[in-house]
Amino acid sequence: MLDDATTRSGGTATASPRATATQLAVPAPMPAPIPAPVGFATRCSRALLSPWSRLSLLAVLLAAAAGSVLLFEPQKLLANGWPPHVEGSAAVVLFAVAYGLVTVAFVPRPLLNLAAGALFGSGWGIGASLAGTVLGAGISFALGRLLGQDALRPLLRGRWLKAADGQFSRHGFRSMLAVRLFPGVPFWAANYAAAVSRMGYVPFLLATALGSIPNTAAYVVAGARASAPTSPAFLIALACIALPALAGVVVAWRKRHHLRGR
Repeated sequence: MLDDATTRSGGTATASPRATATQLAVPAPMPAPIPAPVGFATRCSRALLSPWSRLSLLAVLLAAAAGSVLLFEPQKLLANGWPPHVEGSAAVVLFAVAYGLVTVAFVPRPLLNLAAGALFGSGWGIGASLAGTVLGAGISFALGRLLGQDALRPLLRGRWLKAADGQFSRHGFRSMLAVRLFPGVPFWAANYAAAVSRMGYVPFLLATALGSIPNTAAYVVAGARASAPTSPAFLIALACIALPALAGVVVAWRKRHHLRGR
């Protein structure tokens, strides 16, 4: 009665001890979860899939490919010819596959193009060489992108390297088309440089296929007509080999200041 009267008269009512304890209670913090221990298999998989491990695997694969080329010496095709028991379209397909594989192992394409012309003539030789070119470029690009890009991109610190990477990344198709049309950059170097950049796979293959036609055709025709070095076809093929190379030197000379200023 006295408490009710005090409340109605404007006095201050005192809260019960149970209500005060409820209002002042602070929820206890939840304990942080203890991370599960990382197993040995997980640590091994992380180490094997690390960028530098993949780059090491790429180096081992390329070294093994180069060693196999030195062992089997595919350049003997120029001297000994194609195996007689492999003929027709099967020989062309087999040559194209072998072409693509050995270009991954740094075998020079001009040598293979000359062999294609000597073995199959101009028409089939050009087809086999272009198919092998695209196959080898695709394999090299895939290997470089999967096994080398993550480790090598942080190393692109020099001015020339940054300029080349920026050119390939922003203007992939146009840049690769120019590289293929104007020889000077080794085939394997252009493949792996494009793989380390952010160039797309389709623009790379399309530019490789289109840009490789003139130079490849010139070498194949020269190989097919090598027995008649004074023939117009052979002389025209030599001119088609020399002129793009000279144009590439001129373009690189004029672009040197642009690359240095970037």
